[in-house]
Amino acid sequence: MRSFDFLQLDVFASRLLEGNPLAVVLGADALDAPTMQRIARWTNLSETTFLLRPTQAGADYRVRIFTPRQELPFAGHPSVGSAYAAIEDGCVPMRPSLVQECAAGLLPVVVQGEGATRTIHVQAPPARIGHPDATLAAALADALKVDLPVAAVRPIDNGPVWLVCDLGQARTVRALAPDLPAIAALCLAHGAVGVSVFGAEDGGDAAMAVRAFCPADGIPEDPVTGSANAAIGALLHETGGLARYGRRYVASQGREVGRDGRVEVAVEEASGIVTIGGRCAVGVRGRFTLD
Repeated sequence: MRSFDFLQLDVFASRLLEGNPLAVVLGADALDAPTMQRIARWTNLSETTFLLRPTQAGADYRVRIFTPRQELPFAGHPSVGSAYAAIEDGCVPMRPSLVQECAAGLLPVVVQGEGATRTIHVQAPPARIGHPDATLAAALADALKVDLPVAAVRPIDNGPVWLVCDLGQARTVRALAPDLPAIAALCLAHGAVGVSVFGAEDGGDAAMAVRAFCPADGIPEDPVTGSANAAIGALLHETGGLARYGRRYVASQGREVGRDGRVEVAVEEASGIVTIGGRCAVGVRGRFTLD
């Protein structure tokens, strides 16, 4: 029998049941990749992470990230949640700066506050932003059931690949009823984990509304998505769109699936480096046992 410490927590929310759930298996060095994938398929959450001893100098811990279908080099809510879990479990010392090792490299982590007010900020990998593609834009317009200019759609790779779409206004984002099988087919054809859409809010505590659809990975709509929000921040830096939102803004995501997540996004003016962050709430603590 192999037994591991286990946490399940909500990410990008200060209260349980409002964010994106994440399962974290701690001290998972004895597990191989196929077993990790089976566990991720079993938890059936958008992502499950496995905390390991670091293998690179300068890293405080290592994380492997799995959806029910595949391993990802980087993902936002798993990175934020794994850092929080590592601190909670005592795997790393409580200090303002940490370094996460993952398949996308070494990523700086900033820790602010303690306990329920603790906020974790993770630097996203550099984004590779694809060119506008008329065929992709037309297919995505059909799948989302909206009119789209070609320039509104860009493929962005920041670890996972996202098909990112600027819908202009939050009300358009929130009213979507997309064709999920068509989105799944598009994602598989383009090697993407999902489609992310965004638009400006008219007021309130968030500047932007975001939704992310990942049906090819068994997640029709992801509640709150760090890597998608990081991709959006990188796109806005590239296209000059940050003038509408500012270099520090809060994105709202999850209302359409009964959540209420908040993602803090910061984009450095000179480098375009994107940091995403938020709070976490632990819901389950226990032991995960395999025979």
